[in-house]
Amino acid sequence: MKTKSSINFIYVSLITLTATLGGFLFGFDTAVISGTISFVKLQFGMSSLMEGWYVSSALLGCIAGVAISGKLSNKLGRKKVMLFAAFLFAISAIGCALAPDATMLILFRLIGGLGIGVASVVCPMYIAELAPSQIRGKLITYYQLAITIGILVAYFSNSKIQLNAAEATTTSDVYKLLFSGEIWRGMFVMGIIPALLFILLILFIPESPRWLALKNKPEKARKILASITNLKQADVEIAAIQQSLQSRQIKVKELFRGKLALPMMIGILLTALSQFSGINAIIYYGPSILEKAGFQLSDALGGQVTIGLVNMAFTFVAIFIIDRGGRKPLLMWGIAGSALSLLFAGILFAFNITNGWAILLCIILFIACFAFSFGPVVWVVISEIFPTNIRGEAVAISTMSLWIANWIVGQFFPLLNQWPAVPFFVFALCCVAALWLTWKKIPETRGRSLEEIEGFWK
Repeated sequence: MKTKSSINFIYVSLITLTATLGGFLFGFDTAVISGTISFVKLQFGMSSLMEGWYVSSALLGCIAGVAISGKLSNKLGRKKVMLFAAFLFAISAIGCALAPDATMLILFRLIGGLGIGVASVVCPMYIAELAPSQIRGKLITYYQLAITIGILVAYFSNSKIQLNAAEATTTSDVYKLLFSGEIWRGMFVMGIIPALLFILLILFIPESPRWLALKNKPEKARKILASITNLKQADVEIAAIQQSLQSRQIKVKELFRGKLALPMMIGILLTALSQFSGINAIIYYGPSILEKAGFQLSDALGGQVTIGLVNMAFTFVAIFIIDRGGRKPLLMWGIAGSALSLLFAGILFAFNITNGWAILLCIILFIACFAFSFGPVVWVVISEIFPTNIRGEAVAISTMSLWIANWIVGQFFPLLNQWPAVPFFVFALCCVAALWLTWKKIPETRGRSLEEIEGFWK
């Protein structure tokens, strides 16, 4: 069914839903670890550094996944690479649940991280390459919404498993192991359900038309574009895509020269600063932070659920505004709010004002500001600002910057958290840097086709 605006919303919805499942698994796999840390640390006698390695091992897998995703997606296509990521998620969920020791657990976390890294590049890029320009920002933002839903589901799942562990009455040895004995295993195994659904749905979606055009298959690309809008619009888009592809292929080192230097700088710095804002320190170590603020573990897990709800709810703000108000205003307001929230949290810790609800309020305000700005808009910006013939590599490099920053936070936060005020002040300072970058360097891309944005840099 096509509306007056000639967009086949049913088809576009299937495409978006499938690609955003990669985001859901990204969020679930990222957040599920927060509920397992206390149990795994106790069971395997982990030091602070080993705890950091347990958390950050997946992030190294992410970096490796990003490193291979650009070339893989350009060589094999976006669809096949998403399928590869889906299988990695499934293998990781089963492997972590059955891991006999810390070494194998970390190995399967690395595999899961590989899946996250691949998905974090190819899924939003795939949406950007199929989405009509007038709703592209909204559709890419659904990817971030799926991440927040995945985080929230992981929090609910972890909390439910932890609360129900003592009430388990079944005699099944497997059930006892997963859900009443070593319950961290049950937390991991829940990820197999969305992973299998992701594998199934990928079979029903098309390849990216811009990738098909890149591989000299314009008729197949035209057919897919026509099924999304109409033949007339498809012809216009194919002509623009083919014109943009007349440029010679660019080597990676050339991405940092000439007209491409500024978008690459934006991609690398914006993604890194989004992580140095501290978002994943709260996602990974939220229970530890809240315990330092006076919560019991069960209450801390409940506090994480509240954080997850706020994260999801405020992502809807971006969905409704991003294609109307634009990318840049959302970033400016959200980053400014994030900086202030982090600053106040740091001050509370510095003066030992550790009433749990005061700290939780600051964290919730930060999450709300992040959720309608940094969270979704970063993925939109890096999916839009690069030319088609180098988009795979450029998005991969930008996303690698995100995961390297994420790994640094995940690895060293347990050490910094011995002085709780310090990381919050550092995170606030990084937000100030991101605010300057947005104000001075990032252009508004709302309503422009990907080819028009490419022309802007020229």
